[in-house]
Amino acid sequence: METGCQIHSAASISMRAPTAELLTEIILTVFRTNGRLLSSGDSLIAPFGLTSARWQVLGAVAMSDTPLSAPQIAAVMGTTRQGTQKQLNLLVEEGLLEQQSNPSHKRSPLYTLTKRGRSIYTDVDHTQARWANQLAEELSMDDLVATKRVLELVCERLERTSTRSNR
Repeated sequence: METGCQIHSAASISMRAPTAELLTEIILTVFRTNGRLLSSGDSLIAPFGLTSARWQVLGAVAMSDTPLSAPQIAAVMGTTRQGTQKQLNLLVEEGLLEQQSNPSHKRSPLYTLTKRGRSIYTDVDHTQARWANQLAEELSMDDLVATKRVLELVCERLERTSTRSNR
């Protein structure tokens, strides 16, 4: 049975190698999956007063061993600094994050969870764990490990390409 998540290319006019053609299909599937993840994430965490964008930023701060600046959070999450800053401002307003001075950069504060932010993140994390357990049913560990490895390799190549083009 086909789902809306499966992508099949029509005859391509381009001169892509077979691996590039399949990678293009994977990229399109990742785009569709990302849209569904954001929508599902919004529904999942709405009871906590969060959106997927705020959850993503809150999670980056929660999972870090040290306070992070907006550019550091953006780099970790693969988002823009401006978009990250907007979410940080909202999370500070909502009392979930607090700013600390940054000895390395006076105009770029560091962010940490407040007590309330830690509590909400813990509740969200438990909710996400139940959801992820359901999504993972019937998926093999081998397939998941291979998927993670390939996506990380593509991400690393994109980062290297981006770094070279920004020079």
